[in-house]
Amino acid sequence: MASSKAVSTGWFRGRVKAVPSGDCLLIIAMTNSNTGIPPEKTITLSSLIAPRLARKGGVDEPFAWDSREYLRKLCIGKEVTFKVDYTVPSIGREFGSVFLGDKNVAMLVVAEGWAKVREQGQQKGEASPFLAELLRLEEQAKQGGLGRWSQVAGAAEGSIRHLPPSSVGNASNLDAMGLLAANKGRPMQGIVEQIRDGSTLRVYLLPEFQFVQVFVAGIQAPSMGRRTASEPIAEAEVSDELNGVATTEPRGTLTSAQRLAISAASAADVSPDPFALDAKHFTEIRVLNRDVRIVLEGVDKFSNLIGSVFYSDSDSAKDLALELLENGLAKYVEWSANMMEEEAKRRLKAAELQAKKSRLRFWTNYVPPPSNSKAICDQNFSGTVVEVVSGDCVVVADDSAPYGSSIAERRVNLSSIRCPKLGNPRKDEKPAPFAREAREFLRTRLIGRQVKVLMEYSRKVGLADGASTAAGAADSRVMDFGSVFLVSPLNIDGDDAASGASSTPDKQPLGLNVAELVVARGFGTVIRHRDFEERSNYYDCLLAAEARAIGGRKGMHSSKDPPVMHITDLVTASAKKARDFLPFLQRSRRVPAVVEYVLSGHRFKLLIPKETCSIAFSFSGVRCPGRDEPFSDEAIALMRRKIMQRDVEIEVETVDRTGTFLGSLWESKKNIAGTLLEAGLAKLQTSFGSDRIPDAHLLQQAEQVAKRQKLKIWENYVEGQEVSNGPAVESKQKEVLEVVVTEVLGGGKFYVQTVGDPKAASIQRQVGSLSLQEAPLVGAFNPRKGDTVLAQFGADNSWNRAMIVSAPRGTVESANDKFEVFYIDYGNQEVVPYSRLRPLDPSLASSPGLAQLCSLAYVKVPTLDEDFGQEAAVYLSELTLSSSEEFKATVEERDTSGGKVKGQGTGTVIMVTLCAADSDLSINAAMVKEGLARMEKRKKWDSKQRQMALDNLEKYQAEARTHRLNMWQYGDIESDDEDVSLPQRKGGGR
Repeated sequence: MASSKAVSTGWFRGRVKAVPSGDCLLIIAMTNSNTGIPPEKTITLSSLIAPRLARKGGVDEPFAWDSREYLRKLCIGKEVTFKVDYTVPSIGREFGSVFLGDKNVAMLVVAEGWAKVREQGQQKGEASPFLAELLRLEEQAKQGGLGRWSQVAGAAEGSIRHLPPSSVGNASNLDAMGLLAANKGRPMQGIVEQIRDGSTLRVYLLPEFQFVQVFVAGIQAPSMGRRTASEPIAEAEVSDELNGVATTEPRGTLTSAQRLAISAASAADVSPDPFALDAKHFTEIRVLNRDVRIVLEGVDKFSNLIGSVFYSDSDSAKDLALELLENGLAKYVEWSANMMEEEAKRRLKAAELQAKKSRLRFWTNYVPPPSNSKAICDQNFSGTVVEVVSGDCVVVADDSAPYGSSIAERRVNLSSIRCPKLGNPRKDEKPAPFAREAREFLRTRLIGRQVKVLMEYSRKVGLADGASTAAGAADSRVMDFGSVFLVSPLNIDGDDAASGASSTPDKQPLGLNVAELVVARGFGTVIRHRDFEERSNYYDCLLAAEARAIGGRKGMHSSKDPPVMHITDLVTASAKKARDFLPFLQRSRRVPAVVEYVLSGHRFKLLIPKETCSIAFSFSGVRCPGRDEPFSDEAIALMRRKIMQRDVEIEVETVDRTGTFLGSLWESKKNIAGTLLEAGLAKLQTSFGSDRIPDAHLLQQAEQVAKRQKLKIWENYVEGQEVSNGPAVESKQKEVLEVVVTEVLGGGKFYVQTVGDPKAASIQRQVGSLSLQEAPLVGAFNPRKGDTVLAQFGADNSWNRAMIVSAPRGTVESANDKFEVFYIDYGNQEVVPYSRLRPLDPSLASSPGLAQLCSLAYVKVPTLDEDFGQEAAVYLSELTLSSSEEFKATVEERDTSGGKVKGQGTGTVIMVTLCAADSDLSINAAMVKEGLARMEKRKKWDSKQRQMALDNLEKYQAEARTHRLNMWQYGDIESDDEDVSLPQRKGGGR
């Protein structure tokens, strides 16, 4: 009947949740509300008596099980309409009429002979409104010998189940291990009779009717609480009733002692966990009194059965554990999940993770743990693999970036996998087993190949060993992770082909997943990420590949010892040892090799597999610009694109005094020196002797082509004009910087800041916005040497970025502990107490210092401890620091021999000609004219620009010498030799 008439007519609609016996239904209200568990009602069919199922340890009445099964299959899970006809308060039961569609359920049961009709109850009116029709149908069933009225000999005895002892509450009644051994991985049919909690079922295993308790594998639902002393008694009563006891006979009244025991037990009850009732209800409406398939996964130490439970939903089979996790009504438990197959475990883990992210029910107040990984969005690109750093890291040249630019090559770490480490030869760390094999596996498949890269996440890791580190740690770096796909795989062998091609969410094909190939070959393992940690978008494929590698005992998973390869490194060995290897490399005309590293445009590190050695190799008679010279980076980029980690052939001619082998190199039968010469990135050195160079005529032709086209280093080439083959390559117009001088040192050195640098303005604005009033607690902040911090400058009490140059040993003990700091944005250096230091945000600390160390070009200025060194420093300060005047600094040369910045006066030095905006006389010339500097010594290979600069300075030096100014007051100084320093100033002075 329609629900709108329910109140007025007494008819209600509901859905059958359980069928305890052949004449009883548990009906749950039909509601679309998600607020709480719907009400339910137990209805016994009016005027019917079905055979009773066995109590615990008892015996069925004849046809009791068949009667219950008929009603269960007829009604379970279906929508019905019902009405309460009468109640019997003494037994607390309601009797009613139930309709399945337009059919009376009681009539269907009686017509099939599965219940008998009781004409009248104990009280008047306790009868079904359809009693007459029920009696007529019962008579027909009797006459037809249907159901319990069967006249077949032995039918009644055959309908009685022979129940084995129940294992619930008594594990000794079941050989759990034997049952598991006989049915491991094989589905077992069963009917769920009770639900203890959302993940614990009590089931009849068919056809033996073994009553067992099954814990759902891989999950745990919230606890329903527990009772104390009276639990076994109460549980037994519930068990009997739910097993189908349907009787109108009143139970015996409880004695005073029994009521007192129940009262005491109730007081000691433990209430259910949050969402425990919801989880139990969720499981009940899906599997209670339903046919299920149980796959036993294992047995715990208490002989409890652990299994996966599958139930039917329409035409599909559902996994109960997965459903509970997806709805946030259970949590994943590792101990029982380990009994399952890897694929099933992955599904459960992924479902729990999604529920946590959505904060469903059980996870409403879940707070994810802090993570050092961060998702990368919309940074996918295509490119060519330039270098295989290791089995899990490659360098890809982005197709969209300019060829040879500093941003073209991007280092990509393969997401969610880890390969053996190659070690560090400088620290005497040997490669881990299969580390070389993993890199070689990728090298032979990826170098020079086109790939698609999907960037997925970045992670901050420690510099020491690559371990994850807390965000903001100073000794850390950020690594970018992504998935790399081979666009057009060639020569795919069986193992590679086993890994299927992947595609994007919009079904665009990507190609073979490189990480999957590595893992499938047993050269890497899949990282087990924590919840909420970013991971590969193809994580499940990686886990499947790892399972195949483990099953096939491949690579790292094999019991065999890894191949051993001892490589003699002649790059770091002595020159004598390198000369000893020369005969072996000259035995064959051409020797196969692999380019391990591009040291410069013309110098490489090569691996010679046949001789198991690594050598430094350089082209004979061909030289590229040196480091920090124009076009040096372009030459290196070209060689990385052309030969980095490629198979090549070399012909060794000799070895120089540093242990570098000289000769020619071919890749795909092409002389690579010719490639450099054609691009205008190298010069032929005629002094080497062209008769000793293979393909010399081809190399000369290549150089002539570059000269005619005025490419790169030949852009200023004039036909017929001799060009120097010296160490410097004359090319581009000199760089001019607009600067302000911030600090003056001795020896003509000083610090400058570039004017108008937006980065400088941003850093100064961020530092100025910081609130730095309270001093840090002693010990809470322990700066170490090399750390970048905030320090308060003593001259004006301003806060500036500074590098710790020296610090007290151990931890800070007092606010007055002294630290020497170098102000990286200005070039000043001083000693400050701990109280004037503050920690600095990593985003500010990682930016390079704004102060650049410079030196006056073409002149020699005495240092502070030499004669007139103090006077020179004072004069330079007066010219540059007396006002905030801006200067133009023309960059003549860069000296990188100082290494990294470690304090004042260290790091790269820029040689400049410094000129004031309103003056035609450079500061360099002014120092020489004043007799406080002298010009550098001329050299045979000086460029024309250098010669012109020295000619200009020579006029002012002659003037200072004539007037005997400062260092010239006693005539000519000791020597013009640049290798001999000026006389040291004696303690007593002149």
